[in-house]
Amino acid sequence: MFRRILVPTDLTDRTVKALEIASGVVAPDGRRVTLLHVIETVAGADFEELSSFYGALEKRAWARLNEIVAGAAVTRGEVDVEVVYGRRAEETLRFVRANQIDLIVLASHPIDPSQPYSGLGTMSYKLAILAPCAVLLVK
Repeated sequence: MFRRILVPTDLTDRTVKALEIASGVVAPDGRRVTLLHVIETVAGADFEELSSFYGALEKRAWARLNEIVAGAAVTRGEVDVEVVYGRRAEETLRFVRANQIDLIVLASHPIDPSQPYSGLGTMSYKLAILAPCAVLLVK
């Protein structure tokens, strides 16, 4: 069983299934599932200049994260929710290392068999290749 599980989300409905699966494979004692959303920052722009823009995005993100948790077959107390800023893959990997995550569970989009290489730049591909822990892709 896994003790620390991370569920990164782009706030889509696919996250509900990933969160439910994560809740089902976490160790019963000392369980910790974290739902993480990274708000992508604008490269080269001063964060303070865009603080009201980022604040609005964060407010919407928190509302959507709470909807995701409410829509999943988990109880709110079983899931920590975090919002961070930066580049999605980098910040997710930083979170994984800082919190000693031992499994990442994330939703992956379906791949068109006629274009199997079209998903090489996706978040799920990046994490599957770069993560220092196990990765479970939910389709």
